Order: sequence, then C-alpha cells, then structure tokens
Amino acid sequence: MPYLQGMEARTSPTVEALREANARHKLHPMIDPKAALANPPLIVERADGVHVWDIDGKRYLDTVASLWNVNVGHNRPEIKKAIVEQLDRLAYYSTFQNTSNPPAIELSARLMKIFAPEKMKQVFFSSGGSDAVESALKISRQYWKLEGQAGRTKFISLQLGYHGVHIGGASVNGNPAFRAAYEPALPGCFQVNCPYPYRNPWNETDPARLARLCADDLERTIVYQGPDTVAAFIAEPVLGAGGVIVPHESFWPLVRAVCDKYGVLLISDEIVTGFGRIGAMCGARAWGVAPDIMAMAKGINSGYVPLGATLINERVASAFHKPEAPAALMHGYTYSGHALACAAANANLAIVEAEDLPGRALEVGGYLGERLQEFMRYPNVGDVRGKGLMAAIEFVVDRETKTPLAVPDPFIQKLVAAARQEGAIVRVQGNRLILSPPLVFSRADVDETVRILHAAIDAAGRT
Repeated sequence: MPYLQGMEARTSPTVEALREANARHKLHPMIDPKAALANPPLIVERADGVHVWDIDGKRYLDTVASLWNVNVGHNRPEIKKAIVEQLDRLAYYSTFQNTSNPPAIELSARLMKIFAPEKMKQVFFSSGGSDAVESALKISRQYWKLEGQAGRTKFISLQLGYHGVHIGGASVNGNPAFRAAYEPALPGCFQVNCPYPYRNPWNETDPARLARLCADDLERTIVYQGPDTVAAFIAEPVLGAGGVIVPHESFWPLVRAVCDKYGVLLISDEIVTGFGRIGAMCGARAWGVAPDIMAMAKGINSGYVPLGATLINERVASAFHKPEAPAALMHGYTYSGHALACAAANANLAIVEAEDLPGRALEVGGYLGERLQEFMRYPNVGDVRGKGLMAAIEFVVDRETKTPLAVPDPFIQKLVAAARQEGAIVRVQGNRLILSPPLVFSRADVDETVRILHAAIDAAGRT
C-alpha cells in the first residue's frame, strides 16, 4: 500500500502528494512544528553546482552551501562515481569487531597527511559534527584519566559559541537558546567572554585589546576553577552560528599560550571552518595555532554522506598507547568509518586540494567582503563582517545604540521570503543574516548574491 495519497506502488510520489504530507509527519530542526505547518518548508528537489531547484522547477542560488557544508558544490560527478563504485563493493560493515574497510583506512591516512602541520596522529570517525564534538569531549576526559589526573573533568568555552546538539555539546554551547529546553545540562561547563568587537562587556572596539581581555578572562576562569580540574577549552576558530564572529589574529595564539601555561587541552571545533572555508585547510591553521584535538565534519565530504571526524595529536594519542595501561576507547557509533561516507570524503578532499578551494575561499571571500560593505548604507545594518567565504550582516533597530533587531521581527521573515522570490536561499540566525556559500562560488555568484540581497532588503521595507 502506498504511503502517500496519489503515489502508486514503487513509483515516486506526485508533487501534490508531497505538498500534502509536507511537515505533517517530519519534525524539522530548530523550528516550532506549528510554525512549519503554518509556513510549509521549501521542498528542494534537485541541485547542481551552486544552485538548487524546488519541486516546481524554480532555481535558487545556494548562498549557504545547504548548512555551511556543501563546499565543493552540488552534484559533483567525482564524488558520485566514488560512492557508486564503493557501493558496488561494500556499502557498510561495522568497525566494532576489530574490522575496517579500505576507504576508512585511506581517509585516516589522508587526514594525517593533510594535518601533519598540526601534528595530528589519529582519527575517530562518527556520523556528523555533533558526534565529533561529543567524541572530543569524552576523549579529553579519558586522556586525563590515563594521565593520572582524573580530577580534570571541566570544560570551558566561549559565550555565543556553538558546538552541536548532543548533551555534551549543548552544555558547552555559549547560547542558552540551544540548551534551555533540555536543561539541566552537563555539570562542570563554563563560558567566558568571546572576542566580539561589535558587542562585548568592555565596549572595547580595538580587536587586539579585546583579544587580550578575553584571553585574560579565560586565564582567570581556569585559575578560579583550579587548573587541576579543567580538562579542555573548546572554541570555533570563527564563531559560526553565534554570528560569524571573527577574532583578532592574536586571540588564538594567546589562547594557546594560556592553555599551555596550565596544561589544559585545546579543542578546535572545525565543523564549519575545516577544509577551506576561511582560507586555510583548518581554522586553527589560519591563526597559526596547532590544537590538541580537532572536531570536523561538514566540509569533510561536503554532505554527500553523513560523516564526522575527531582528530587527536601526538600528545593525546600517546596516552592511549602506554604499554602499561589498558586504554580501550569505550565509545563508538554504528556508522563509525562508514565505507560510503569515507569514499565520498576521499573524493571530496581530492577536489579540495586539486582546486585549492581554501585559496579560492580567500580570494572570492575577499571580494564578497568588499561588496558587503555596500550594505552599511542601510541605517538598520549595524555591522558587516566575515573571513573567507563566511560572512554576516547584523541588523539593528538603531545604529547608535546597537540595539539588536528583535526576534522574531516581521522584517526577517519578509527578507528571507523576498530573497527566495528573487532566486536565492539565505539564512538568518537571530538578527544576523549569514552567508556561507559553496567554496566554488565565483565573483559573478557574489555579484548575484549582492543584487538579490539589495532587492530583498528593499522589498522587506526596512531601510
């Protein structure tokens, strides 16, 4: 019996059947289900390059790479070929029973070569970014137990930071909105001020001085909590969901120095910034810093098959290889090292390197940054910022007071709708419009994005 009315057995559902069932049975992330029913989700039917099409055949410029992640663009034949070839050999087999598969082995070696400058030694595969962060947190706690310092269990993170949706990641998230519905959170998690030049408690507009103030805040928190109780500090090299907050170039070196002073592990959440988005193969490298642990996903295979990865450096790996101490990693996912996901990642990373997508993100991202300055002519635009192909426009009620545009505000919904009408999918997080296009974006694509945004702001009626 067909599941959807108007759908014959073993055939695709009709457009009418899809519309009828849209949002009725499927819960969508980060939205009230009542809102999804009242405003049915856009049904994306196909994609190619930097564009997607809905079920009515309307084309949209994908200015957000789906969710920061389709870095090499949609419908790449190289990745599809790798998936099909692997599917013909082995779709899946567990890696729990001391077994592995060729694509996972190849990918692990490839990642160690790519991140040799950071002295990464081993990788644990999972199913996505939230998994990768959760794995990083658990591995850091186990590391300290193996090192004979079991009291090091606390985590410090940045206010406005985002680290996924699992209970550990939500607990170190610096935005209460992502954890309020699920509290109480994991104990022993603390947030410090983030290097947000546009908004910070000191009203400090000099990014370098702000970086020092935030690093001092981190050090005070470590000292107050007791260095022998702190396992790790976790942060994004550029804060993504928090509003594309770009720190001063001195911030990450200062953080590395503070962590080294007190022996605290440094976890770099590279879910968004990994594999080229801000102009370097990893975000920490863009700031000249080598972390102890890196959580990666999204750009690792551009979303073609779900995959996450947690990389550990020589320091962390060495604790698991002491001959005198049992160190079983009592952690894992059914799909750790999934053959199809790893095959897709190998093909994806070959494209990233061959086409120098980090370099392209730096070049085209610089042009995007220049064009976005045009939006400062609107009185309700308070700030424009970004690094590489990662940018944000922040909307305010009043530029002088920096009062954020209230959420929800009709202007936001009108802006998103107007952009879609003009032919682009854009993302708004709070009072900030975020751009994170595929890394294969061209200058012409930037020009089209800017044209659409001007038209959308004008149509939304708040200028």
